[in-house]
Amino acid sequence: MDREQKLLLKEMMEIGFALVETNLYLDTHPTDERALRLHNSYSQKYSELKSLYEARYGLLTFMGMSGCPWSYINGPWPWEINFDI
Repeated sequence: MDREQKLLLKEMMEIGFALVETNLYLDTHPTDERALRLHNSYSQKYSELKSLYEARYGLLTFMGMSGCPWSYINGPWPWEINFDI
C-alpha cells in the first residue's frame, strides 16, 4: 500500500468518524439544520473520496461492481495496515 493510498484511506476514516458523530447528534437533535448541513457535507465528501479510492485501488467493501477475478480480498486487511505515514 503506497503513501497516497494510505492518506486517502485515512481521510475517509476521519470523514466516516465525523459522519457517525453527526448522525448520533442528529438522533437527539433532529431539527438542528446546521448539524444536518454539516452531516450532508461530510456525506458528500465521503462519497467523493470513496469513488476516487475505488477508481484507483478497487473496492473497499463487497458492495459494488467488481470484475473477475474477485478483487475485494486482494489488498491488505484493515489490521495489516500500518498507518504511520
